Amino acid sequence: MNTILLGNLIKIRWIAIFGQVLAVLFVSFVIKIQIPFFETLTIILLSVAVNFYSYYEERKNKSISNTKAFSYLLFDTLQLGFLLFLTGGIINPFSILILAPVITSASYLPALMTVILSTISIIIIIILNFNYIPLDLGPKFFLPNLYSFGLVAALIITVIFIAIYAYLFASSSRKISNALSVSKLQILNQKKMTEVGSLSAAAAHELGTPLNTIFLILNDLLKEKKLIEDKNIAKDIVLLKSQAERCKEILQRFSKNPLKLKDNFLEKVKISDLIKINFDKFNKNKNLSLKINSPDSEPEILYRDEIMYALGNIIQNAIFYSKHTTKVELNYEKTNIKINISDDGNGFSKDIIDKLGEPYVSKNNQGMGLGIFIAKNLIENMGGSLNFYNSKDDNAVVEINFDNSILNI
Repeated sequence: MNTILLGNLIKIRWIAIFGQVLAVLFVSFVIKIQIPFFETLTIILLSVAVNFYSYYEERKNKSISNTKAFSYLLFDTLQLGFLLFLTGGIINPFSILILAPVITSASYLPALMTVILSTISIIIIIILNFNYIPLDLGPKFFLPNLYSFGLVAALIITVIFIAIYAYLFASSSRKISNALSVSKLQILNQKKMTEVGSLSAAAAHELGTPLNTIFLILNDLLKEKKLIEDKNIAKDIVLLKSQAERCKEILQRFSKNPLKLKDNFLEKVKISDLIKINFDKFNKNKNLSLKINSPDSEPEILYRDEIMYALGNIIQNAIFYSKHTTKVELNYEKTNIKINISDDGNGFSKDIIDKLGEPYVSKNNQGMGLGIFIAKNLIENMGGSLNFYNSKDDNAVVEINFDNSILNI
């Protein structure tokens, strides 16, 4: 399913119908140029009928399939071709409008459909250059064959150029839009995981107090001689205590935050702790070399899911491409923080280093190529920056820069 709304096609077609009727009436009754008036109106009425049918289709579904969208655009192209045939052919000033359906197709439909529609448009242009009902523009009007040939060539070249131009830019825009949607979904899932962990810890903490009270009462009951003498009651009390202990164990498991952070995810943490957590999460028998350059003790920052997820993506890539060791260097300066993440692998290849940060760029076919794109967007949206380069030893290096004020240090 594409992003073309049928309602938009209907509105554009109404505008085209209104313009066509106005042009026919103006030419026939104001300029008084003879054209096949009724035949022309019949072609326009056919477009009106298609629009009413489109209204019926819109009630079923606001958006339409690629095939239906192509069929509508093909009709618009053929309808305009017939109108141009009746009104002077290619020399009609409105012949440039044959580009409109091609542009729409290139922007929203697959490449094959755009190629087919562009080919049909070019065929129509060539046919209209040789077969059309001429306009009676007076004996003084003369159009050289060379100019007519140039007009046809210009239209054909324009159709091809516009189709390629619109398709490339629209395709890039669609990829970025899809990638951003994926990144938003990923960070939303990350936040949900954090919130669930925080809620679990909070629930465990709140339920712990009444559970301790239950233990105190059960212990007191087990000390009562009258109750102990009754074996059935004593057995029930022991059972209650065992079930209470089981509840206590379950709550203790809930109280352990899956991210190994403090219960409140807005509390402050150290960047080195976030790096260690992500390294432990993705590590596959590799080593971590962590170096912290700080004039004093390492400061803490406000925990944010964006930082956690961005660091996770970059560290995961570094671990994957490293041979033995992933290196992380933290440099705390007066105004900013610099985080260098590198590996002892083969470095960034020349053909990919300039494209890093773009969606669907991957060094292998195992992923979607969105990890670095998501990390880059998350960091830049927080006001930070991300740079990629190879070290003197040809090791891949990802440099992250944050202003201290951004991280609330």
